[in-house]
Amino acid sequence: MNPDDSFPFSYDCCQLCPRRCRVNRRHSQGFCRSGVNPKVARAALHHWEEPAISGLNGSGAVFFSGCSLGCCFCQNHQISQEGFGQEVTCQELGHIFLRLQAQGAHNINLVTATHYLPSVTEALKLVRPALSIPVVYNCGGYEDPQIIEALKPYVNIWLPDLKYSDPALSFRYSRAGDYFSWASRAITQMIRQTGEPVFDDKGVMMSGVIIRHMVLPGARQDSIRLLQWLAQTLPRSQYYISLLSQYTPSHLGSGTGTFPELNRGVTSYEYEKVVDTAVELGLTNGYTQKKSSAKEEYTPPFDLEGVTH
Repeated sequence: MNPDDSFPFSYDCCQLCPRRCRVNRRHSQGFCRSGVNPKVARAALHHWEEPAISGLNGSGAVFFSGCSLGCCFCQNHQISQEGFGQEVTCQELGHIFLRLQAQGAHNINLVTATHYLPSVTEALKLVRPALSIPVVYNCGGYEDPQIIEALKPYVNIWLPDLKYSDPALSFRYSRAGDYFSWASRAITQMIRQTGEPVFDDKGVMMSGVIIRHMVLPGARQDSIRLLQWLAQTLPRSQYYISLLSQYTPSHLGSGTGTFPELNRGVTSYEYEKVVDTAVELGLTNGYTQKKSSAKEEYTPPFDLEGVTH
């Protein structure tokens, strides 16, 4: 990374996500309900990511508050929608990264950082000479390809969700009818930038793309359409997939009456049909989950660990 490079997007007329609110975040808030100082809810070793991310020691997960997508079923709703967290400066954020590295983290895992990117990239620049582990960009997939391209000097591993292909579903659950249009192009750009995944001698990913998809109750046909798109569009050796069964109906935005179809877990039949389709399509580089993963305890406690001293 050239230390003179600057991230070419700012808070002044915010266009960091596809919603492009164009507000001056120094004076007001857009869809993400965030200001300009990063708000962090937890920064600690995290052992519940994919094996290639968590490794033996854990991933250095930094959970940012707020979100530019706002899914009604978000299992991290306490931070994504309720705004829990503590503001930090760029210097403090950089120190958080270095502390996680000193604790043995295999990587710095930026969880939902899109709306704070000018600050996050500045923090990464400040500590880059001392940071020797990869940076993971863990996001909901609703990203602008131009932002992905601008992050090339900062990010080694991309961990995006690919949530929906159906605009009606993405509008109903995330108020983003254009989700697939953006996510498909963003993920294509991520793969273009990283190429074939690279792992160390212990199987921990050093660079590459893992595309996550969580199967939702009643939406297995949409999941199958996404898998078909992956198989038909993207070079198979250039990414891994992670099929998640962990959907937990612990929080449904404004209430279960609004989304009654989501007020249950995913059945074994639904999930296995999606996994079977992936195998039939040859999408075998990746990960599946056991049904036991659908538990609230897999969501970490947001208690400011690693943020306050």
